[in-house]
Amino acid sequence: MSEERSLEGWAPRVGDEVALEAVVDLAFDYRGDVTLVLADGRDLIGYVYNRDREAAEPYLTLFDPSGASHTLRYAEIRTIRFTGRDTA
Repeated sequence: MSEERSLEGWAPRVGDEVALEAVVDLAFDYRGDVTLVLADGRDLIGYVYNRDREAAEPYLTLFDPSGASHTLRYAEIRTIRFTGRDTA
């Protein structure tokens, strides 16, 4: 049986290492918080609970630590860092 590697602590270079769409899919499956690094320079921490890469403007939705929901277009995201504890 092969051992799965955790994404905890991974900070991919979107475009160099992997496509943003692939990182969003991994963040959606991740069982911890992530940090979105936004194009405007802000960081947003939260749990990704929805995404749609097939939408006219692909987006993801996450809950921040206060429970507020945020919807962001992929175009607003530079990268996603897997900063929260992987509970799996």
